[in-house]
Amino acid sequence: MALYKIDGCQWNCYPDTTVLINKLDIRDQKKLNDIEKQITLLRAIQAEQETKFENVDFAFYRSLHKKLFDDLYYWAGRLRDINISKKGTAFCDHSELEMIGNAKFGQLKRKNYLCGMNDDRFIAEITELYHELNMLHPFREGNGRTLRLFITLLVRNAGRDIDFSACDIDLLTIATIKAAQGEMTMLGEVFREIIT
Repeated sequence: MALYKIDGCQWNCYPDTTVLINKLDIRDQKKLNDIEKQITLLRAIQAEQETKFENVDFAFYRSLHKKLFDDLYYWAGRLRDINISKKGTAFCDHSELEMIGNAKFGQLKRKNYLCGMNDDRFIAEITELYHELNMLHPFREGNGRTLRLFITLLVRNAGRDIDFSACDIDLLTIATIKAAQGEMTMLGEVFREIIT
């Protein structure tokens, strides 16, 4: 679980903890992290193999979160109703998530889901989209995993491949922080390395 600054920092947590209330009633953060990692890895593999890239909109994106986290959280696939920030980055106001999410996916549809682009434009578009969806951060937890799953499906639909396992996650995190500060170069370089 990522450490967020949250309006009401114990929202949806067990009393006097920051451990999210979960379907398995795990109240130890380390144990929950371990179980969550195992379950979401399995669900991500299944989703990559079974998910059809059809009717791709903001509801589709939310359905990916539900696929990854439904075994763990009652709110899987639902938009957060609190504001959050992380490492000095404030994410989209919760009251604007639906409107902005729908707009972003409308833009993506108008761009034909990035199909038929040359390499440079494709990398630029993926970089911008990754940054924008990261700044949206529509869920209470699991935003990075949902975003990586979606980007994987999008890249493959465009006739390319991506390997997030070839990427240093710490480097990706630093690149997303830099992007939030207006410097997109590093994030673009990360994608140039892992997309074929």
